[in-house]
Amino acid sequence: MSQFRISEVAGLLGVSGDTVRRWVEAERLPVARDESNRRVVDGAALAVFAREHARAAPDPSAVQRSARNRLVGLVTSVVSDRVMAQVEIQCGPHRVVSLMSSEAVLELGLEPGVLAVAVIKSTNVVIETPGQQ
Repeated sequence: MSQFRISEVAGLLGVSGDTVRRWVEAERLPVARDESNRRVVDGAALAVFAREHARAAPDPSAVQRSARNRLVGLVTSVVSDRVMAQVEIQCGPHRVVSLMSSEAVLELGLEPGVLAVAVIKSTNVVIETPGQQ
């Protein structure tokens, strides 16, 4: 299972390291110790916490793409059968759902708590504004 250091959790949730440490001290976010005796947060526990508290995180990938809509987040759910899978990613306050092959889920190692980037490219994007009163 994935584990994240305090600084990584801060980056993923868009808050300071001090904020994460306060959450840990208040027992709102569970921690353990890794092999180097550093405090780490279990990926699955972080996914649950992120669903309620996260803000957008910076994109960790070093590649450039034509798709401008890249949302960094944590996998929060994977529902899979023999052929297809539904993967949910919590990207800050946004929930992104992707349908893909079960084979792709296995190849990418997608499971709750894993860091992922949702890349969205579409020629049909609907923009709405609040109605006029």
